[in-house]
Amino acid sequence: MKVHILDDWHDTLRGLPSFSRLAGHEVTIHTDHCPDPAALGDRLRDAEALVLFRERTPITDALLQRLPNLRLIAMRGVHPHVDVAACTRHGVTFCSNLSAGGPSVATAELTLLLMLAAARDLLAQNARLKAGLWQGAPGRTLAGRQMGLYGYGRIARQVAVYARALGMQVVWWGSDQGRARALADGEAVAASRQDFFAQSDVVSVHVRANAQTKGLITAADLAAMRPSAIFVNTSRASLVEPGALLAAVQAGRPGRVAIDVFDTEPLRDPADALAHHPRVTASPHIGFVTEEELDRQFADAYGLVTAFAEGAPVHVVNPEVLP
Repeated sequence: MKVHILDDWHDTLRGLPSFSRLAGHEVTIHTDHCPDPAALGDRLRDAEALVLFRERTPITDALLQRLPNLRLIAMRGVHPHVDVAACTRHGVTFCSNLSAGGPSVATAELTLLLMLAAARDLLAQNARLKAGLWQGAPGRTLAGRQMGLYGYGRIARQVAVYARALGMQVVWWGSDQGRARALADGEAVAASRQDFFAQSDVVSVHVRANAQTKGLITAADLAAMRPSAIFVNTSRASLVEPGALLAAVQAGRPGRVAIDVFDTEPLRDPADALAHHPRVTASPHIGFVTEEELDRQFADAYGLVTAFAEGAPVHVVNPEVLP
């Protein structure tokens, strides 16, 4: 098959062990981002299969109309950026493995890194040192403090392991089902949503983004946090009510924010108010971007291509498109 891989910005994938799984296919890797559907359609006109790099390129009806040879779209994970109904209308099989493997250790590790960096104001301390200055204001120790984890999924449970290793006390909140699972596992669940935000020294959200979770974290939730608290988001920006995070950090509740996700990605505005706020520690959506994690994720995606080419597609999201 003629396979096109999108948005491999650092040309990483061809050097990973998993790439050998596409042997026998005609593979084209695109190392830039092309946001215009017309230009992207011209570029991909001969594609029979697309492998998506997470959510970097939306798959819309306007794009699919320009891809007459496309038969398959493959990826790993959730897919709010894919118009599944449009795929079906155009006869394109969409496959995504939603439950492969264990948690994204890479994302959990970055959550820990951002939390620690925010607590110690590491970026500002580093900037002072490079400017020929010495110590800034004191940071905060996390041992003995409360880590509030919103969402009882695999990544959150891995973050809990790291938080406990630091000596933090872990408290949970989330959906009714998530809280019930946490209680069944013997975990501590906050008495109320208000208590969860008001009493946690760090709140980190780990929830899948979809229509039901859009704006899940509200301005009132953030306003309930203490001026000394830290809010961390390595999941998706859409989980927070639009505009609420910037307003909250400007108001000083919570006092610090650590984020890896933004409403607009890639974010290339050097004057973005949230990314450049002095009490915001930010990274450019690199939670899953390690060689080990990419190798694991794309091995799954390539397996979907192979299964489809062999006439036995798996993890099909729109099975109605199949003969």
